[in-house]
Amino acid sequence: MRPTHATVAAPSSDIEATMESHPAQSVRTRSQHQRRRRIVQAAAALASRGGVEAMQMRTVAERAGVALGTLYRYFPSKMDLVVAVVGEELDLLESSIDRRPPGAVTPASRAVDVLMRATRGLMREPELADALIRSLIMADVETPFGDRMTGLLLRVSADGLTLEAASEEQIDLAGSLASVWVQELLEMLRGRRTYDQIQRRIETAATRLFADF
Repeated sequence: MRPTHATVAAPSSDIEATMESHPAQSVRTRSQHQRRRRIVQAAAALASRGGVEAMQMRTVAERAGVALGTLYRYFPSKMDLVVAVVGEELDLLESSIDRRPPGAVTPASRAVDVLMRATRGLMREPELADALIRSLIMADVETPFGDRMTGLLLRVSADGLTLEAASEEQIDLAGSLASVWVQELLEMLRGRRTYDQIQRRIETAATRLFADF
């Protein structure tokens, strides 16, 4: 999912709108946005080489070129930083899906396409994948991972269906498939599953769970 840790993304549409309506504020807004991205990318680069243990706040600050106090203003704890790195990974996955939507016929097959694409992206940097997923499982803070993966599966599998418009059952089914994927990915990271085994298991689960989509 991640092309490079050094890439700085273009400003979001919200930031661009702010720049147009408030020119004096735009420079500060853009600077803050870019500083935050540098911090997140520095944390991801460290985690990709040494797991979450390598994401020491002082080391992240040094790599990102910011003061330690500045880092803590953006991210009060390491877990907040982990959540931000996960959010960036999900942004990259969603951008990939938008550029190249799954072309499979059935909802289950489209869901499998998304999850296996995510698997390939994460496994390019297994240390980072392991660090992120283990941290999310043990997190005592709210993370966007589950809802965003569930929402993405609904959108791709059910012709643009949103979390707000989906039924409780549809949300539960998509969430269950996302949970199966996370568990299988962990097994792969531990060396207990091959890529082909994960794909077969995900296909089986998706076929059963999304049978009535």
